[in-house]
Amino acid sequence: MNEDKPAVTGSAYTSGSSAPAESILTTIRTRYHTLSDVQKSIADYVLANSSEVMLHSISDIAARCSTSETTIMRFIRKLGYKSYQVFRVQIAQATAGEKSQTVFSEIESGDSIGVTKQKIISSTVNSIRDMGFIVSDRQIEEAVGMLTAAKRIIFIGVGASAFVMGDMYHKFARLGFNAVKENDPHIMAILGTHTGKSDCLVCISHSGESKDILDALNAARQRGCRTIGITSYANSTLAANTDITLLSSSNETRYRPDAMVSRIIQLVIVDILTIACTFRLGKKGIAGIEESQLAVAGKKR
Repeated sequence: MNEDKPAVTGSAYTSGSSAPAESILTTIRTRYHTLSDVQKSIADYVLANSSEVMLHSISDIAARCSTSETTIMRFIRKLGYKSYQVFRVQIAQATAGEKSQTVFSEIESGDSIGVTKQKIISSTVNSIRDMGFIVSDRQIEEAVGMLTAAKRIIFIGVGASAFVMGDMYHKFARLGFNAVKENDPHIMAILGTHTGKSDCLVCISHSGESKDILDALNAARQRGCRTIGITSYANSTLAANTDITLLSSSNETRYRPDAMVSRIIQLVIVDILTIACTFRLGKKGIAGIEESQLAVAGKKR
């Protein structure tokens, strides 16, 4: 393997797939949270000016980012590149590949409604596309196996994550799973204490550091319960302590509330798991959906 090209970790595409490999722009977006403040400012410039960066020398970028060439090289190495020239070629190739997309740009307070709308759409689309690289087929397959094998699935989440948790519970309840959902800290603690090896605990947390979630998770792990985490941070406590972690990392913007884009990505992950579990269940899954539809239909005029 070329040492100057970073390995794609967690790629959703196999070597035999015709889908494109992860681009350098995708790498920057999905690793954004791992960068220092100075490196984030460089990343912001590169993402917003990729068509110009491919023509710049390293000294040009350093000047435009008000930093040193050494700092630029540290940024490049953080992404897995040893050569600035290779980095610049990768930027050129990625820019050509994404030319039909709106180039990433931070939302500014003076932006018009039209510009704001387009930037939000572009950011969201890019984040969903990036998710295809950071959540692998293998992880989805393992999560589906764990969910369909469980005698009981417990979904937990607090704050904004509770809404994603509720959506996932609703979908799995419709499939006929023995599912429970909770966002009350005390009840979550009780549920975690009364889990077993046949259960599966699904923890949803943007930060991966919610104490209430982690307390329930630790109690469940001590009792042999299988666990799945959905979070935006690979280095979070939640990610380190779940059997399977599905990342919803995204590049949140200055004027968007925390976890806004990642919430959408988490909902996409939920949809992927729901459809995959439906296929795994076969006729049983389809029958569960049909029975749920009939039950709900009876509640409508």
